Amino acid sequence: MNAPLGRDGVARVHVTASYNLIQHNNLNTINMENTIYPCIWFDNNAAEAARFYCSVFKDSEIIDENHFVVTFKSSGNKFICLNGGPQFSPNPSISFYVVCETKDEVDDYWKKLTENGTEMMPLDSYPWSERYAWVQDQYGVTWQLSYGRLEDVGQKFTPTLMFTESRAGKAEEAIDFYTSVFAPSSVVGIARYEEGEGDKVGLVKHAQFKLGNSVIMAMDSSITHGFAFSEGISLVVECDTQDQIDHFWTKLSEGGWEDRCGWLKDRYGVSWQVIPTVLSQLVNDPERSQRVVEAFMKMKKFEIDKLLEA
Repeated sequence: MNAPLGRDGVARVHVTASYNLIQHNNLNTINMENTIYPCIWFDNNAAEAARFYCSVFKDSEIIDENHFVVTFKSSGNKFICLNGGPQFSPNPSISFYVVCETKDEVDDYWKKLTENGTEMMPLDSYPWSERYAWVQDQYGVTWQLSYGRLEDVGQKFTPTLMFTESRAGKAEEAIDFYTSVFAPSSVVGIARYEEGEGDKVGLVKHAQFKLGNSVIMAMDSSITHGFAFSEGISLVVECDTQDQIDHFWTKLSEGGWEDRCGWLKDRYGVSWQVIPTVLSQLVNDPERSQRVVEAFMKMKKFEIDKLLEA
């Protein structure tokens, strides 16, 4: 529970020149102003899921689509839906806190998301919100629907990390780690469990912090849930320069483990994708996409120069 606290040689020259300009202007900077956004893993039905979410949430549209991913935006928030296959699936360790500005909006989203889905916490009045529900939709993605003021959070949808199982009690430590990696960053507030509130006294009941211009929430839960962080939902960090990629890759993977194609897990098991901003343009170029994909399939950490050479 939470409460708010180019297609030919000319195109290649253009992309390369644009990147070189960004690299020059951002030399030796690791400030991260770009939005961090979620990637949700689907069993080859990403397009179906993206269209479903666009039908549920107002002010939503698909902005990009290819064989690998479907990207949609809702109220300014970006989501990536990945055709990943059956290996992983989303679970409640990362949910999305949704600010609803009317009670009718909560009820509307609840009705649509619970169809072929389930309730985790029933639609009701709670101390932190007059109208709230935690639901899991038909694809396994979980949403915390809460009546409140958008200005209290600053964005419509907020990824919420639940530190549970072996990582219960690590939320505050993780917040300190993440805010040390990203700049600018800040801790908006931390509320802790008190006696009689359903968990161990002192654990994080709700926390809100900012990484760059993105709001993230976190909480502890010492209850046995049977799930933990996985690749089912990862957090994507777009980087303009190789310096930024090097920084975030090194820092986030410290104490964790590296995977291919820009994927890593941090020391708490949270999955991240550290990718270059130019990647989308390269993958969507029909004359270059196959070569680009072949190039990055050989990489762990992304190397922008090698992608531009592909």
